Amino acid sequence: MLNNDLVLRAARGEKTERTPVWLMRQAGRILPEYRALREKFPDFKTYIKTPEAVVEATLQPVDILGVDAAIIFSDILVIPEAMGLDYEMVEKKGPFFPKKIENEQDIKNLTIANPAEKLSYVTDAIKLAKSALSNRMPLIGFAGAPWTIFAYMTEGSGSKTFSKARKWLYCEPQASHLLLEKITQSTILYLKAQIKAGADLVQIFDSWAGILPPKQYQTFSIKYISQICDAITEVPITVFAKDAYFARAALSNLNCQVVGLDWCMDIAESRKLIPNKTLQGNFDPCNLYADKKTIKLETEKMLKAFGSERYIANLGHGLYPDIEADKVKYFIEIIKEYKHTN
Repeated sequence: MLNNDLVLRAARGEKTERTPVWLMRQAGRILPEYRALREKFPDFKTYIKTPEAVVEATLQPVDILGVDAAIIFSDILVIPEAMGLDYEMVEKKGPFFPKKIENEQDIKNLTIANPAEKLSYVTDAIKLAKSALSNRMPLIGFAGAPWTIFAYMTEGSGSKTFSKARKWLYCEPQASHLLLEKITQSTILYLKAQIKAGADLVQIFDSWAGILPPKQYQTFSIKYISQICDAITEVPITVFAKDAYFARAALSNLNCQVVGLDWCMDIAESRKLIPNKTLQGNFDPCNLYADKKTIKLETEKMLKAFGSERYIANLGHGLYPDIEADKVKYFIEIIKEYKHTN
């Protein structure tokens, strides 16, 4: 029995005494404690493959910021690596694949990821984190959506346009589906392994959802997210599709419990388009650069708009590294102290 199960109850659509809150990228560079820990490791990948360090990073926002859920500290690109496509995390630049997917044979050379063999460092960290949390609150597991993983694997790095990745969808649709299916099966096994290790709910991040036109998004993304949602029945699932304002009605039909909103998605309109789900989001992270009076005003405006039921407070995307930690903590305190009148 969890001492604080607000996030889980809200995810299931149950009433809560107050609005629960956690933040995307809450474990990270806004915290000096995280930066000090990060300096002990030669690179990011060594860091996330050290379970004891991962647990420390996972628990820092719980202890320092006062959030209502922990999220395991990891990266979405562990999946392509587990499938046989290695990546590097270049400081101040982001992910880079020394060899990207360039043809159908490259896809055939990939394997379906075996979490027990290739991702045990993540599941070991989840087990340790669950023990360290001592039933204080839920632990969230996560994975990237197949389309977002596909985009990195075929582009070879981050990109403003992902034109190489999108070219695949137009020029090699059958091969694209083959790769997406392999990513999907790997992701299902990975999330089930996270749940078995102790994750209380899981989130699917479709970070590059918004770069596809609606028809392609339905064909090359929603289809595969739906497969994952149908396969995961053990815990609540959140789907966060950044910039996919056009897909909100489609997201409402997924077999998930929670839909995350970015800051460009109107709250009232989203309630109408997604009437049967708990919503999560959608505070603009840049709002946290403002003075505390503005932060309080905008936070309360958001809380009032979402209402008291079927809502988990969060950002519309992850925290930026130069946001002041005390403003993040203030944002969380406002949410926890807010009294709904409806």
